[in-house]
Amino acid sequence: MTVRTRLLDPAVGRALSDVSTTAKRGLGDPALAELVVIRASQLNHCAFCLDMHLALAREYGVSERQLDLLAAWEEAEGVFDERERAALALTEAVTVLTDGFVPDEVYERAAKHFDETRLAHLIGLVVAINNWNRVMVSRRIPPGGCTS
Repeated sequence: MTVRTRLLDPAVGRALSDVSTTAKRGLGDPALAELVVIRASQLNHCAFCLDMHLALAREYGVSERQLDLLAAWEEAEGVFDERERAALALTEAVTVLTDGFVPDEVYERAAKHFDETRLAHLIGLVVAINNWNRVMVSRRIPPGGCTS
């Protein structure tokens, strides 16, 4: 396996960072934001992002139980509230896109818990972490192994 430690042109990295930061700030819930980015990173097998965001989630007070059960959130009744579950369902739908679109019921479920602005930021956050996952996985950046 070839590890490619140079990430991106700095301007591209700054642009991706700006999208991530803006979406996270607009969502207004750093713990939920970390659950979202961790779940997308699990689906995309991005070890670098998992390593970074698991540490951040702990800093924001996400429980070890939630982190332990995040990969099976649908079956973990009582561990995630309805708002978190709606965000995680939308995260999976946007990340995987197996049917080529986000199912209406998934979108509508999220819209019940997030106003239009926060929903836009949630979708922006999912799009941003998917971009980062693809960059890190395609460049084979290992946990803790990034240079600009």
